[in-house]
Amino acid sequence: MLKDRYGNTLSTRSTDARDAYVLGIDRFLAAEPGGADALRAAIAADEGFALAHLALARSNQTMGLAGEVAAPLARAREFAAGATARETGQIHCLGLLLEGQGAVAFQSVRAHLAEYPRDVMVAQTCMGVFGLIGFSGQPGREAEHLAFTTALAPSYGEDWWFLAQHAFAQMEAGQPGPAEATIERAMAARPSNANAAHYRSHHYYEIGETEAGYAFLDAWRHDYDKQALLHCHIAWHIALWALARGDSQTMWAEIDANIDPAGAWGPPLNVLTDLAAILYRAELAGVEVPAARWQVVSDYAMRLFPKPGIAFADAHAALAHAMAGNGEALQRIVADAKGPAADVVRDLAEGFGAIVAADWTSATCHLTAAMADHARIGGSRAQRDLIEYAMTSVLLKQGQAEEARRMLTMRRPVATTPSAVAGLSASP
Repeated sequence: MLKDRYGNTLSTRSTDARDAYVLGIDRFLAAEPGGADALRAAIAADEGFALAHLALARSNQTMGLAGEVAAPLARAREFAAGATARETGQIHCLGLLLEGQGAVAFQSVRAHLAEYPRDVMVAQTCMGVFGLIGFSGQPGREAEHLAFTTALAPSYGEDWWFLAQHAFAQMEAGQPGPAEATIERAMAARPSNANAAHYRSHHYYEIGETEAGYAFLDAWRHDYDKQALLHCHIAWHIALWALARGDSQTMWAEIDANIDPAGAWGPPLNVLTDLAAILYRAELAGVEVPAARWQVVSDYAMRLFPKPGIAFADAHAALAHAMAGNGEALQRIVADAKGPAADVVRDLAEGFGAIVAADWTSATCHLTAAMADHARIGGSRAQRDLIEYAMTSVLLKQGQAEEARRMLTMRRPVATTPSAVAGLSASP
């Protein structure tokens, strides 16, 4: 019987299909270009290979191609009768996820992994800040993420994909030392792994190494295809570091070429959140952001995310609508926020609206409530620093400079750069 790279039996007799499938999965796990093409090659070699259809559906979902998920998922289910018990379980778990039943999928994933811990496409669903744990909306999800990867560690050993994911879980749980050692092993095993390079960048950010982080990522990304999954988000890291270095020219160049919808390619979730975040981080740092820039983000959010339901998207859409003066869209998010983190989304939306209205008392009230556990909306610590710095700015507006410094010293003592919020480094 043919097996995948993780020793799992595959229900195909075609060596060509197996090889193309393994290549496609590796590229998917590494966020490298060409993964979907390899999976299509696997299907061409064996039309009845259910997992190749399923992996293509998952790849399309991850790339933001919502309209290209149902057909390959249906084909996977059509051919499930000839699949192994593990493969049938994977089809069930991923099918739930692909159809938007995240909470039910998570329970199925945990049960499946108890029996098949090296079923990597199932394990992958819970990794990173956009996974089933990251987007659960539940308290303590960073600790749960680390507990999840720690439990799987004996099953994966020195696997390059797993090491990168485990390193990120360590990092987000506040363990930068162990994370550095883990991510270095991952990078050494597969230097082209975009997820590992991305997580290495987060480590530089978390330990406050702006120059080293900028140099590393700017050099690594030169060979990274613009059509690949993380291209837009990697540009966001570059733009953010350019801002921290006082290089607004490079920041705007990155935005125009690689983050703004007019020049970027990326999953809509990344385009919306990365563009809103870099514009607001620039405003907080004292860079003038033209109103037209905010209108672009607001329009994009209304077009691609018209109905609230994804907390991380909704929080950034609310920011964009507030900054663009689109009060109707902002109030729709306040009224219609859904899911386990809806309360945090509402507080952020009302807080951003209060900031634009210069109602600092209301802004303080709503942001304070959101900051109790803003990890529930999803996203990394680096991404959610937008909330930390928004609160800092609000305190500064009220003349509470010492309180602002004290807050950041307690919450983000290493990652914060002096230029992150205009006026932060000035003497009281």
